[in-house]
Amino acid sequence: MAIDLAQFHQVFFEESFEGLDVMESGLLAIDCNEPVDLEDINTIFRAAHSIKGGSGTFGFHRVSEFTHGLETLLDQMRSGQRQPDQRVVDCLLGSVDCLRTMLEAMQQGDNANDADVARYQAAIDAILDQQNAPVSSAEEPAAHLPPAEAVNSAVESPSSGWRIAFSPRAQLLQRGNDPVRIFRELDELGELEVAPDFIGLPEFGEFDPEICYLSWRLELAGTVDRSALEDVFAWVEDDCDFAIQPLGAAQSCTDVSPQVSPEPSAESEAVAPATDAPPAKDTSDVDVAKVKTVKAKADKPKSAATIRVDTQKIDHLINMVGELVITQSMLGMLGENFTLDKLDALQNGLAQLERHTRELQESVMSVRMMPISFVFGRFPRLVHDLSAQLGKKIELKLIGEQTEVDKTVVELIADPLVHLVRNSLDHGIETSVERVNAGKSETGQLILEAYQRSGQIIIEVKDDGRGLNADKLRAKAIEKNLIDPQQQLTQQQIYELIFAPGFSTAEALTDISGRGVGMDVVRRNIQSLGGSIHIDSEQGQGTRIAIHLPLTLAILDGQSVAVGHETYIIPLNAIIESINVDDSKLNRVAGVGETFKLREEYLPIVRLQRVFAISGAKASKLSEGLVVVVEGPEGRCGLFVDDLLGQQQVVIKSLDANYRPVEGISGATILGDGSVALILDIPGLLRLSVREQYG
Repeated sequence: MAIDLAQFHQVFFEESFEGLDVMESGLLAIDCNEPVDLEDINTIFRAAHSIKGGSGTFGFHRVSEFTHGLETLLDQMRSGQRQPDQRVVDCLLGSVDCLRTMLEAMQQGDNANDADVARYQAAIDAILDQQNAPVSSAEEPAAHLPPAEAVNSAVESPSSGWRIAFSPRAQLLQRGNDPVRIFRELDELGELEVAPDFIGLPEFGEFDPEICYLSWRLELAGTVDRSALEDVFAWVEDDCDFAIQPLGAAQSCTDVSPQVSPEPSAESEAVAPATDAPPAKDTSDVDVAKVKTVKAKADKPKSAATIRVDTQKIDHLINMVGELVITQSMLGMLGENFTLDKLDALQNGLAQLERHTRELQESVMSVRMMPISFVFGRFPRLVHDLSAQLGKKIELKLIGEQTEVDKTVVELIADPLVHLVRNSLDHGIETSVERVNAGKSETGQLILEAYQRSGQIIIEVKDDGRGLNADKLRAKAIEKNLIDPQQQLTQQQIYELIFAPGFSTAEALTDISGRGVGMDVVRRNIQSLGGSIHIDSEQGQGTRIAIHLPLTLAILDGQSVAVGHETYIIPLNAIIESINVDDSKLNRVAGVGETFKLREEYLPIVRLQRVFAISGAKASKLSEGLVVVVEGPEGRCGLFVDDLLGQQQVVIKSLDANYRPVEGISGATILGDGSVALILDIPGLLRLSVREQYG
């Protein structure tokens, strides 16, 4: 039965992308001024070899051919024939990008950019053609050729066709390989004719379906590189003997000695047909038909989101399901012949069911958690490329890479972070000359840090550059009519101006960034995740941008409150306390805003019935209701509600997807009675309170 290899494509793509990340990290770690760590080169080589082998297995010949030259160059480096310089490292990094683009295109069923592939292939060939490493002997193969290629260099050029003798070893089928797949891949390179050889076929009674007895004579017509043929057989080279010869050669294919591996495996010897087996029946008179393989059109792959999960998490999940089944069985037995004297047992069982359900829920949520390193991992390359482009010396520090966040957060936070990092590199950190003149180290420092606090993940982008100029920001805002010249703003409010659409203080726009250009999009994207962004800067010392995000976008612990006939959910991690406030403590500011004094601090009051135009609110005076003190990145405020209903975990439903964005609301949930409750966005409400106070 033929195996459909398409079902394994997604795994291949995922592993290949991981391999490319390993290659990129290893290349960035190479210091051309220091001796190369052989283990780093071996790691890069192994990743490239795996991609080459996998792409050959699944028929992605262009990837396999491209990786072949890459592998050759890496092989020279690990064998000591070549010491990498910056040109070689940059070429390899560019080739990694090219491979990633090729794989992404193939994953979507599209064609790769031929011009890019050809350009990087030419760059690799140019480096390989340079005889950088001395050759110890005139008989040694050229430094730019791997040993296998050097042996066959005379017939490596494109030919009008090839004759191939292919003789699988006995264990080929047992290792999951299929000769038909090889024929299919060869057929994609040109016009293929296949003729089987039945000489090794035993009598029917001695036939073992797990052993491959056949061999084949193949003829491939077309202009094909020999290396392309070898790549097809690369995945099974240890499980077969094969020989390749140009069609124009006088020697017939049957006369070509197979390419035998130096040391046959013990396994192959154990399962090889015995030499004293009965002679196979004569097949010399059999009319062997020439078989033309048929290429099946590959279906366009469907995009699939996958998560790699620690087996310990899976084991814990299975244990919790088992506990849940036991509890359900116990409750079922209680319900069969229930009497009032079993009421205590029923209540205990329900409490146990609630506890197990909560633990199961937490286990399931932990499966969605991924380390933030999946996002941080892209920035060493970004900083490396941009610092070279800008002519700056920049050191990148990554802190808290193992901090776990929800998978959706990992996917959506990447683009905003890229924009912030590019801004810091382009406009935040000065050139080496400017830094030295300012009394700083010539190497600028960029720090990406992630940590958890109060049920949130906080990601900080910090640099020790020139910082934000508040006077310049204010002048530009007045010039663009964003604020009134007489309007008084705090320094923090001035920094917030960079989030205004189209706002920028850059004197000349670049193709890298402009501090402020697109920052409104950054904040909007972060707010769509239920988060907020905060800026702190000191001129001449640097800038710190902190992003506050929920740990998960699926479930949150909340406090339900009543306002009139409506129920709202306040995220529990935002609540400081709930208090009764006497009306005598209420202060009105210029007839617009309301504040009350909490210990030594005056806090604004946000009346939810007024903000959301709710009719029928029970409490109109502060003494008739409750004030819930909440805190966000921009400060604290008091939410005036009718009553507190209780704490509960709620499943978050997107308001954007099911209705439309509403300021001050981050989502919705369905309560136990089937009614819908809205989840409050605390940062949004704080902005509403500022707007209510200052108009």
